[in-house]
Amino acid sequence: MQPLHIIYLIAAYFGVLILISALTNKGGSNSDFFKAGKRSPWYLVAFGMIGASLSGVTFVSVPGWVEASKFSYFQVVLGYTVGYAVIGLVLLPLYYRLNLTSIYTYLEGRFGNSSYKTGASFFLLSRVIGASFRLYLVANILQELVFNDLDIPFWVTVSITILLIWLYTFKSGIKTIVFTDTLQTLFMLIAVGVAIYYVSADMGLDAGSVFGFIAESDMSQIFFFDDWKSGDHFVKQFISGAFIAIVMTGLDQDMMQKNLTCRSLKDAQKNMFWFTIVLTIVNFIFLALGLLLTIYAQENGIDAVRDQLFPTIAMKTELGLGIAVFFMLGLVAAAYSSADSALTSLTTSFSIDIMEIEKKYDAAKQILVRKRVHVATSFVLLGVIIIFKYIIADATVIEKLFIFAGYTYGPLLGLYAFGLFTKWNVKDKWVPLVAIAAPILGYFVDDFSALWFNFEFKFFILILNGALTFLGLVLIRR
Repeated sequence: MQPLHIIYLIAAYFGVLILISALTNKGGSNSDFFKAGKRSPWYLVAFGMIGASLSGVTFVSVPGWVEASKFSYFQVVLGYTVGYAVIGLVLLPLYYRLNLTSIYTYLEGRFGNSSYKTGASFFLLSRVIGASFRLYLVANILQELVFNDLDIPFWVTVSITILLIWLYTFKSGIKTIVFTDTLQTLFMLIAVGVAIYYVSADMGLDAGSVFGFIAESDMSQIFFFDDWKSGDHFVKQFISGAFIAIVMTGLDQDMMQKNLTCRSLKDAQKNMFWFTIVLTIVNFIFLALGLLLTIYAQENGIDAVRDQLFPTIAMKTELGLGIAVFFMLGLVAAAYSSADSALTSLTTSFSIDIMEIEKKYDAAKQILVRKRVHVATSFVLLGVIIIFKYIIADATVIEKLFIFAGYTYGPLLGLYAFGLFTKWNVKDKWVPLVAIAAPILGYFVDDFSALWFNFEFKFFILILNGALTFLGLVLIRR
């Protein structure tokens, strides 16, 4: 597949998204931008959330994990189901009862203004780093596959990408994204299905035998109970998965903003129920694809592992044009379904939580300020992505920065757990100090635990940081 053909494909893809934006941009009010007028069909929200949850990292990385980690990641996915149940039964009723636009407004009523600003700030920090990193990974792959051959600099590629995302989200925000995410999720799932078909057919497997082939492989082991110190132990992975789902979906403005566009709490809960079932199945399919890709690479002498496995086989082998076309569509869809909703949620949180536009300005002024914040947020994402590329060139440092973004959800977990499960109040002005100290202390505990006891926290670090925040709040209670 020639680089120019890929550019035509990406241009056509964005053309469809901009067309959808034009059809949905009828109002452009803040109600449309932040909540889609609370008229989104729950089934569209559920389907679209799958793409936003998976992102380009999952699309590229999860298949590449199988060789080293087998199907152990599915233990985390099973834990997600418990977390999503907590979201549907505990958090969504709270958000709908309070009629929230930003979910962090809850912290203001429960603890005070400092707690409110702290929660919003931790979300903004984690989402900026996380969204930028996801987009950076995919943009880097596109740069190597396409734009280097055309002598187009990386910063130009990313600038055009951010501009295109801004174009189809600037007017109606989440109202448009509910529909574009649905389309992008569809492209992603078709891409995975097409890849499984092409690879399994080349390996001589038909639809009836491919499942047996996967089940018989040693790499399809899901459950790990042998070494409790290992980061792959079932209990750690399952419990961590539950808490990851709670904080990275239930306490994340990006994901919850979509749920809050549903017509009613009942619709939002139906959305979470079906979303959980479909996402669990989809993650298993990604792992199955990873197993097939790994064995295909071994049998054909392809020297590609981890994040390079799927792109190399799809784009640089003789499997055919079909897998290359749909891989590119799936890759672009996975990247931008996450990036567009992140841009909108960051705009929402900064406008509502930091600028407090609903308290300070009339309706006309609110729209003007929100548009300015939307532009500024686009430049922030662009700047962070360029930092990843040109300033922090060491991939291991970038990986650590991504892990650092996970640390920022620990304080949110502790704040909400304390608010929901205790009746204590806190000395509000001390909350920022607790929220900053907890992940710092958690980092040292994790480091010394691995050094002294050979105990890996891995995803469990989220629970540790949440517990440290909770303990800190107990110490400053009134």
